[in-house]
Amino acid sequence: MIVRHRVVPAVLAATALLLTAGCSAGGGDSPRPAPGTSTPGATASARGSAPAAPAKGSVRVLRTVAEGLKTPWGLAPLPDGGLLVSSRDEGTISRIDEKTGRRTELGTVSGVSPAGEGGLLGIALSPAYASDHMVYAYFTSASDNRVVRMLYDERKPAGEQLGAPDTVFKGIPKGFIHNGGRIAFGPDGMLYAGTGESGQRGLAQDRKSLGGKILRLTPDGEPAPGNPFPGSPVYSYGHRNVQGLAWDDRQRLFAAEFGQDTWDELNAIKPGGDYGWPEAEGRSSGAGFENPVAQWHTDDASPSGIACVGGVIWMAGLKGERLWRVPLNGTSAAADPQAFLTGRYGRLRTVVPAGGDRLWLVTSNTDGRGTPEKGDDRVLEVRVR
Repeated sequence: MIVRHRVVPAVLAATALLLTAGCSAGGGDSPRPAPGTSTPGATASARGSAPAAPAKGSVRVLRTVAEGLKTPWGLAPLPDGGLLVSSRDEGTISRIDEKTGRRTELGTVSGVSPAGEGGLLGIALSPAYASDHMVYAYFTSASDNRVVRMLYDERKPAGEQLGAPDTVFKGIPKGFIHNGGRIAFGPDGMLYAGTGESGQRGLAQDRKSLGGKILRLTPDGEPAPGNPFPGSPVYSYGHRNVQGLAWDDRQRLFAAEFGQDTWDELNAIKPGGDYGWPEAEGRSSGAGFENPVAQWHTDDASPSGIACVGGVIWMAGLKGERLWRVPLNGTSAAADPQAFLTGRYGRLRTVVPAGGDRLWLVTSNTDGRGTPEKGDDRVLEVRVR
């Protein structure tokens, strides 16, 4: 096990709003209504209560599943075993055998143009993966950020198993920074995408722009039925850079967002909600802005992926180099968030439920902002409570 010596002290300001005790991530085990049915989102009303998560928790790293990865970003567990991992800078998707750590490259995603924070970012499996074997990916092209889908045919030789990308949705603003990139299928079967404002702050408040938004799409890339702005893919706006998406067991959506210099945020997403950027960063008294569930100083978080397991939201921190635990009790926090693994594995990019009380955790030390050490980057298996 590698132990890092650069540790940033934790400074935290947290609020308790719109949290639930049971959680599930997109693509998890919660029931999936047919596409086009109810529109999930966070609401302020409690719908009953569940047993509170313990005020204090624990994290135990069980093992290193794989190492030597270059700029890993997205991770998607396969239903029959194995983990798909995207490489931001190499533009490839690989399959990792979670038992042996053996890595097989599926192929290179054509059209990826990596630069700065852009490249091949989030990946997700089709809701109908068992029959269509489609893998969705969010990537930066020469002209924009876009979502594509590709056939994964494991019968073909390694390196040739990805079909040609079929563009599902395009035109998301790109930049050297703030490209968003997380995609996930929600409990309603719709595709959600977190975008960034690409360094152009005004785009976040412009509902006609796709930058600084959470988008809700059909699997074919059309604006999803029931969206808050008719005919628009925009689900929420006023975001700076969304890279974490997860749902609770009441189908309420939560998102992690990078702040600028003061506050990073964990937000409960309401359809049509305005999350304030650039007028507000963190909690604000501004009329019409949604306040965050919790906020962290940017040195302590800079969050990317989030997951919901065991009545807890788990949030990966990049600059903060730690895994945050937010325990839930109905619509409030059971206790202040706790930090784990501080400085031990460097920057943490992605966290995904691994079944039961386990998580898959992806480090991000080869992304140009970390300090790579021997074995970086890694996928870890972690037990949590």
